[in-house]
Amino acid sequence: MRRPLPARPARRRARHAVVTAAGLLLLTALPVAAQRTAAPAARPDPRVEAAKRALVADVDARAKLTQEINDQIFSFGELGMQEVETSRYLVALLRREGFTVTEGYAGMPTAWVATWGSGKPVIALGSDIDGIPQASQMPGVACRLPMIPGAPGHGEGHNSGQAVVITAALAVKKLMEEQHLPGTIKLWPGVAEEQLGAKAFFTAAGLFRDVDVSFFTHVYDDFSTPWGAPNEYSGLVSLLYSFEGTTAHAAGAPWRGRSALDAVELMNTGWNFRREHLRTESRSHYVIRDGGDQPNVVPATASVWYFLRELDAPRIRTMWAMADSVAQGAAMMTGTRLANVRVMGAAWPPHFNRPVAEALARNIERVGMPRWSEDDQRFARAIQQEMGQPQRGLTTTPKGLEAPPADDQRKGGGSDDIGDVSWAVPTVQLFYPSNVPGTPGHNWADAIAMATPIAHKGATAGAKALALTVYDVLTSPALVADAWRYYREVQTKDVRYESFVRPQDRPSTELNAAILARYRDQMRPFYYDASRFPTYLDQLGVKYPTLRGADGSCGAKAVP
Repeated sequence: MRRPLPARPARRRARHAVVTAAGLLLLTALPVAAQRTAAPAARPDPRVEAAKRALVADVDARAKLTQEINDQIFSFGELGMQEVETSRYLVALLRREGFTVTEGYAGMPTAWVATWGSGKPVIALGSDIDGIPQASQMPGVACRLPMIPGAPGHGEGHNSGQAVVITAALAVKKLMEEQHLPGTIKLWPGVAEEQLGAKAFFTAAGLFRDVDVSFFTHVYDDFSTPWGAPNEYSGLVSLLYSFEGTTAHAAGAPWRGRSALDAVELMNTGWNFRREHLRTESRSHYVIRDGGDQPNVVPATASVWYFLRELDAPRIRTMWAMADSVAQGAAMMTGTRLANVRVMGAAWPPHFNRPVAEALARNIERVGMPRWSEDDQRFARAIQQEMGQPQRGLTTTPKGLEAPPADDQRKGGGSDDIGDVSWAVPTVQLFYPSNVPGTPGHNWADAIAMATPIAHKGATAGAKALALTVYDVLTSPALVADAWRYYREVQTKDVRYESFVRPQDRPSTELNAAILARYRDQMRPFYYDASRFPTYLDQLGVKYPTLRGADGSCGAKAVP
């Protein structure tokens, strides 16, 4: 999806070129940045190298904890704003490790902020924790086998992110204590990322006000970090349009009613005609949240939930204004009232910090990809076959640093509210290799590998790269200064951040409550018990890897 850095071959040629007298004249005419690129690499500081080796060893020593965090969160399978068990577990763990934790942050019951240390630099580490509807899936089984049909699950892999973040933070914390390093570590969870429901509110509440550098981790099937505006990201505003009408007997006196559902349907029809004339990069989707109570009563209330996506904030605001006008027209046509337009969530198009991403990319190269076993590769190929994708197995070479495309080559795609954080403070995103290439995203298939050795190894690799880069920030004031220089002189030189979240908007804490109320009692017997079982696969009795049988059968029935 994201493009590899194109500059590596040029650097290799520059290192091995023979510099003639004419070449020296040319070199003196080059910009300072180009001269730096051509210069030989500085000799590593032995003390820094020793510290980095200790960090890597420490993360390796915590691999069991990494696996337990990963598997525990996977077993909870909670949706956005309802990550109750997940947050309770993580808060307790962090308090045991000496962090001070504030719960209920920014008005969200499952949001928290954990801090340790004192002084500068302040380093924020975050990762998402929510799951996907109807993504319940037996891990380690390479075909469709829900543990609880219809229940949610980790069909994106957000269960692995806090394992990366916490493992890295604990390793860095230990080294800071040993070396008496000043600095503050601040951990936070991406609540309701699938609804883009929290990070804009975190930003508005001041979570990143004193932060020097922010790191965000996300599961993927490669090992990389982008800088600038990545190709595959769009910004987004999430809007709930609510209409009010008048009830009446749908058969006895329908002329006395005014249907709010008619307004919703006409809005959707109008928008579908309108978006034929939008840019190719514009994307939008909707679901009807409220369509009335029963057919024989003209609906007095109805609502529709829209995601509107574009590549930059002005175009998103233009789409928003268009959608408002379509909604007003639908209300006029039906004699109803547009009662409310609620911002449910938001995501600015992200811009990631180049100097810190370059440091992170060097550490990704240093760590390298996990050593996949033949079982891992067989399992990945089986999942790819199940999805009708090329059977190429797991990625074996890290992508490292990924440069942004030219503006006219950006096409957009999904969204993440880390974009709002990236405009509040210099931010980078670490993609770590804990899932299988070829899965569709937001799907049960994306949960298959997420409590297996693939996820565990990928999370450990990600924790190493993250810990090493946090150490770079702690010990290199020049890196922090470069990060802020890029932020001020490049990223925000011509762009001013203004959140899509308005002063009257509040977090949508009611989201997904009905789904979890329906399934939580069925899900609870499947919670992972790390005190009794080495891994979640052991608890479920899954032999890894379990592939589809020759007779077409798909594993065994899930048993708590």
